[in-house]
Amino acid sequence: MLLTGFLTLGLASLGLAARTPVKRVVHEKRGALPPRWAPVRRAEPDRVLPLSVGLVQSNLENLEAYLLDVSHPDSPNYGQHWTPAKVADAFRPSAEAVDAVRAWLVEDGQIGAERIALSRSGSWITANVTVAEAEELLGTEYYVYQHAEGGREHVGCHNGYHVPQHVSKHVDLITPTVHFDTNVDRHGSSEAVQTLGSAKNVGKLGGPKLGGVIHNIFTELQHCDEAITLACLRVLYDFVYTPVAPQKNTIGVVEYTPQTHNPADFDVFFANYSKNQVGERPKLVSFDGGSIVSASDIDSIAESSLDLQYVLGLIGSKRQEVQLYQVGDAVEGASFNNLLDGLDASYCTFEGGDDPSQDGIYPDNEPGGFAGSESCGTAKPAFIISTSYGYQEADLTPAYMQRQCAEYGKLSLTGVTFVYSSGDAGVGGRNDVCLDEDGNQVTGGKIFSPTFPGGCPYVTSVGATQVVPGHKVTDPESAVFQRFPSGGGFSNVFPRADFQKAAVDGYLQNFPPGYAPNIFNASGRGFPDVSANGLNYSVALNGDFRLISGTSASAPTFAAILSAVNDARLALGKKPVGWINPAIYSSRFNGAFNDITNGSNPNCGAAGFLAKPGWDPVTGLGTPNFPKLLARWLLLP
Repeated sequence: MLLTGFLTLGLASLGLAARTPVKRVVHEKRGALPPRWAPVRRAEPDRVLPLSVGLVQSNLENLEAYLLDVSHPDSPNYGQHWTPAKVADAFRPSAEAVDAVRAWLVEDGQIGAERIALSRSGSWITANVTVAEAEELLGTEYYVYQHAEGGREHVGCHNGYHVPQHVSKHVDLITPTVHFDTNVDRHGSSEAVQTLGSAKNVGKLGGPKLGGVIHNIFTELQHCDEAITLACLRVLYDFVYTPVAPQKNTIGVVEYTPQTHNPADFDVFFANYSKNQVGERPKLVSFDGGSIVSASDIDSIAESSLDLQYVLGLIGSKRQEVQLYQVGDAVEGASFNNLLDGLDASYCTFEGGDDPSQDGIYPDNEPGGFAGSESCGTAKPAFIISTSYGYQEADLTPAYMQRQCAEYGKLSLTGVTFVYSSGDAGVGGRNDVCLDEDGNQVTGGKIFSPTFPGGCPYVTSVGATQVVPGHKVTDPESAVFQRFPSGGGFSNVFPRADFQKAAVDGYLQNFPPGYAPNIFNASGRGFPDVSANGLNYSVALNGDFRLISGTSASAPTFAAILSAVNDARLALGKKPVGWINPAIYSSRFNGAFNDITNGSNPNCGAAGFLAKPGWDPVTGLGTPNFPKLLARWLLLP
């Protein structure tokens, strides 16, 4: 990472004389290596690392209170979202934090002040240092690790790293250290899961569960237990709406390269299910060289085609723009951080910036890579942003997750709603990978393994339901039980959010799961928040129709329905709904969801949790009842 664009720290007031290092404390540690990674040698002492020290933000302890002030339906300031400038000013790190960290680098690390840079936003401090200098500074050892598939290498420190106690309170995380390349999945079950082991390869991992080519294209409602169409979803959720303020409203769908789509498939889809939309396309918003490239491989077009065909189709009007956030080039790839960079310029330099082990770094100098600058605040966030990708919490360090979660909260302060799929492996990970007693991911583990970012309280997590075979579309749905179990459970990182305390406590008290205390974290943030159908969506791929399943379908469906609520509010001169979680858990929204009381989400050698009346960690509060949700949100200021 180059140090251009930053303010070189002055020499004044920095004592350059060596002093005895103070006692250091463990700042972050990694319990075990991610699967299929192994150390192959010590890192060369003279190898240069782009050391980045992320500073603790001011007022972060007040983030939830700030959000509740503009998002809780009982607040007199409901809907009065902040400007991006106000958000940046409120959370800017203190001068004390900057001074403490740079003094530590100079005095303990013997790093010349001319090598140290402070980001223009004041959020992080960086310096190019050798491995030898980093090891001395952080009290650790650096190794070169290699992945069993493909031989990819990664440089990171062994187990953990240390900082002085008086400095630790000012630092959130330091990279590159323990933040490792991870497996990140598209949230749709796949027949064969790749294990590429890199967050910036998010678009190459997992994928929706694909069926074969279907030759009977059902349009009648009596077949909704076999194939889901736009008409089925409209009946399931009583969703009939024509946009009235399309020029004011925005919705974004996130895709990570190499996931793409064939534009001609939109017309195949619309010709069968929404003829008046033939010719409609999403608006491409490129992040870090993201583009639409032709692909014949079904796995490469399934996710994007599913998401976009159903968001466009449910909105149902050419007048309403749907934005496609295509993130990363085909060489370097991208991660969630690259998306957040593009949405918020201050995030590019927040808490250490992008981690080269986790995130795509641009410009990409590889042949065929994106040669432009990193996308930093290049796109104004849409009011609703839908994403069908995710991690297991065990893939990442708590600091890395907390960093991203805080950014979701900050952007939510400006009126953005983040919708994420909850995952497709029940209470664990894919291929029966769960946790052992030490928190390691192992095949056959018995301890539940929650997903991220579903556990972040500032996103709305969406689980999956289905029409029961042989039942009518007007009958109550079940938690999905064919092809995959819906992700859900309790976070091991984020504590129970106050807005859901009553709902989650009610579930645990009235329907105790009966597991030993170490099997899941009963005090953690419960997810999903809501659900929507996720089984057997009829999607056009390369001119043919196939059935696709996964919470990959549920999230964009819920997002499209919620976008209609925003349209109605904007038409009346009101603000978008923003962070919806405090509202939907409040008494004002009682009865606004179709309660799902059948099904479970097994994994880890257990039945998982059961869907029960009220909130549950399988289907959340239930599926949307659009007229009831619309009425309640229109009553709010």
